[in-house]
Amino acid sequence: MVRGKTEMKRIENTTSRQVTFSKRRSGLLKKAYELSVLCDVEVALIIFSSRGKLYEFSSSSMQSTLERYREHSREDTSSTIMEEDTEQWKHEAACMSKKIEHLEASKQKLLGENLESCSFDELNELEGKIEQSLRSIRGRKYHLLKEQISQLKEKESSLVKENALLREKCKRLPQLPSAASKGVPPFGTLGQHTEVETELRIGFPGRGTH
Repeated sequence: MVRGKTEMKRIENTTSRQVTFSKRRSGLLKKAYELSVLCDVEVALIIFSSRGKLYEFSSSSMQSTLERYREHSREDTSSTIMEEDTEQWKHEAACMSKKIEHLEASKQKLLGENLESCSFDELNELEGKIEQSLRSIRGRKYHLLKEQISQLKEKESSLVKENALLREKCKRLPQLPSAASKGVPPFGTLGQHTEVETELRIGFPGRGTH
């Protein structure tokens, strides 16, 4: 009698589900043992029942097999991550290269170069961008000029105030007396009242002249 194909879905009847679990578990453990012996391979099998009970089989040591599996998984994960990162870097580099080429082409067009391939609409758009840039440049220039003029006016006002303070200080200084107030005769009148006697002598003092 040919057995019908079992439908792969959860067995709703609890008793039937438990019987099937016991049979399939025993068969799976037996197959794992046979595979390890016949093919000389390292096999580890772990089963948790619906109630949380553990069933396991290991052809050598469960701990060493699990550690070997973790090492292998880490290597595969690192390799996969590195490959994904490499692909992402290549994609980003290609996108960046295209952006640089586009910016370089736009720069040359703004400088008035390589305009042969531009259509009328592209030239009109380029002209509008240049005019907008010129307006921005002029606006910035006028703003800087206004700031400089404002700074110069503030400096001028400060110098005017400082000059006024210096004038006030000069007015407060005491006046020096004039020569007339000291009773000193003016130059030229001294020669009219004073006679100066001069004498020319030749030789050492005390000796007669020859």
